[in-house]
Amino acid sequence: MPQHININQLSTTVEDVVVPLPNEIFGALNKLGTVNWREHVRSDKGPNLTERPRIALLLGTVIADGFIAVQAEDAETVKNIGQRVLTLAKGIGVGNSITPHAKAIIEAADKRNWNNVRRELDRTQNSVQQAMNEVHDEKLSQLVSLGGWLRGTEVLTSVVNEHFSADGAELLHQPDLLSYFQKRLQGMPEFDLPIIHEIEGALVEVKPLIDIGDRRIPPETVKKVNEITTRIGQGIVTKD
Repeated sequence: MPQHININQLSTTVEDVVVPLPNEIFGALNKLGTVNWREHVRSDKGPNLTERPRIALLLGTVIADGFIAVQAEDAETVKNIGQRVLTLAKGIGVGNSITPHAKAIIEAADKRNWNNVRRELDRTQNSVQQAMNEVHDEKLSQLVSLGGWLRGTEVLTSVVNEHFSADGAELLHQPDLLSYFQKRLQGMPEFDLPIIHEIEGALVEVKPLIDIGDRRIPPETVKKVNEITTRIGQGIVTKD
C-alpha cells in the first residue's frame, strides 16, 4: 500500500502559502506506482514571446518540464531545457543569475547525473525568483510559480487519470494555493493579456472542484482538472 502523502511536506512556502514544487509532486507520484514519464516529456522549443508576463509563465512551465525530463532520464531534452531556461531568463532580465545553473544543468545531464540536474533545476527556480524580487518584479516571480504549478498539475492529473488512485488525487487538494494565485492575479491589472484572463477563469473553474473539505477527490474531478490545465498549458506555449 503506498503511504499517504502529506502535500505540506512537498513544498516551498510563499507568503505563508504552500506552493508544491513540481519535483516533489512528481517524486510523490513515483511512490504511488510506475509512471511512464517519457510520454509526458515535452521537448518542443516553444514560441519566442515578447511580453514579460508571458515569458514568466513559460519559464515556470519549462522548469517543470525539466523535472519531467529528469524523471524520464532524457538527457537530450534536459540539455535543451537548460538552454531554453537561460534564453527565457534573459528575456525577463535575470539571465546573469541563471547562467551558472543552466551550464550546470547541461553538464549534469551530459553525465546523466540526475540528482545534480534536479538540484540545479531547483536552484534555477529559486534564483530566478530571488533575482526578480530583488528588482521588485514580484509579480513576474509569482507568474513563474503559477506557470510551474499549472504544468505540474496538468501532468499530475494526466498520470492519475491514467491510473487512478485516491492518494494521487489527494495531491490536488490545494484550495489555499488556488486562493493565493487568484489574489495575486487580481493584483496584476496591468498585465491585461488574454492568457492571464484565461488562467483567472480556469482557477475559478478548478477551485470548487478541489475545495471539498474532507471528502475524497473523485476520478471525474481529476479528469476535469486535467482538461482545464491542458487547455491553459496549450495557451501558455502557443503564440497568440
